[in-house]
Amino acid sequence: MKSIEYNREKAVAYARKWALGRNPRFYNFSGIGGDCANFASQCIYEGIGVMNFTSVYGWYYRNLNDRAPAWTSVKYLHNFLTTNQGAGPYARQVGLEEVMPGDIIQIATWLPDFHHTLVVIRVGESPAPENIMIAAHSYDSLDRPLSSYDTQKIRCLHILGGRKQ
Repeated sequence: MKSIEYNREKAVAYARKWALGRNPRFYNFSGIGGDCANFASQCIYEGIGVMNFTSVYGWYYRNLNDRAPAWTSVKYLHNFLTTNQGAGPYARQVGLEEVMPGDIIQIATWLPDFHHTLVVIRVGESPAPENIMIAAHSYDSLDRPLSSYDTQKIRCLHILGGRKQ
């Protein structure tokens, strides 16, 4: 495997372009469970350019009926990013103070488990909920402060890079 750098600028530019719309290359899951992890996966893919086509446990999207659970599920996206040893992106869970543009934040608001995925698009000098701006789908958002969410729990996933064959 060859290591590849995560292009945060490309991921953020994609998030800004599609936060309030839908890329027609990808199915819109808003009406069937939410589109947040799908949108976050698209942003990560824009910044890394490599999918992992491992059946069941990979991270890929070909079409509505040919995709990995990790592409569209909050839980499985977290699991994939934090345990991936193969192709595609990988991440580690960090505190809010280590968050950078292009990273992912997952939150629990009205449910006890994490159920919403956000893409970080801007971070203030001292990262804090009021100066971390996000983009997201399901509840379409662009430049929304993290502090505007009524969160019970927050977890931050810092994308470290990727691997390709």
